Amino acid sequence: MMDAQPSLPSDAALLAAYAAGDAAAAQTLATRLLPGVLGQATRMLADRTEAEDVAQEAMMRLWKVAPDWRDGEAQISTWLYRVVANLCTDRLRKRKRTAATRLDDVAEPADPTPGVVDQMQTGARHQALADALAQLPDRQAQAVALRHLEGRANPEIAQIMDISVRSVESLTARGKRALAALLAGKRAALGYDDD
Repeated sequence: MMDAQPSLPSDAALLAAYAAGDAAAAQTLATRLLPGVLGQATRMLADRTEAEDVAQEAMMRLWKVAPDWRDGEAQISTWLYRVVANLCTDRLRKRKRTAATRLDDVAEPADPTPGVVDQMQTGARHQALADALAQLPDRQAQAVALRHLEGRANPEIAQIMDISVRSVESLTARGKRALAALLAGKRAALGYDDD
């Protein structure tokens, strides 16, 4: 007879343990949540360094609210994704107001290591998608990224963005159509020769 594996503590249980002084619980929770948080910020900002700053700030906010967290009000991951979305949106707005040059106008640094054709093509596809996402309205880009790049369900996206599920569906549908239109003329250049 096999022994049942012990269940992993929930995010809320780990946060409560951290609030009670358990540093190991904070490490476990950060290890669990940080990759998704950093991924969301990187996709929204298209800048890894700035995304790391946002992820760190979001985690700091989580640690500050830990003593007052009430279990059952919201999922910690949903709350954290909303914080990241808001922080990124603030940075994007500031970027639009104050930036003399856009990130897209800055030449990409040359990669010193020679790459394989497939790696280059994959990089071009990722860049084309990032560029196209950057051309969408912020809310559409956020909904599309959360749904199709993060794999989040519409109800969770609705909570993160503080909108209805129907609005999420509308934003993702419009975003996908806009992306298809933006990328349509680049099929051959990106290696999509099939019909």
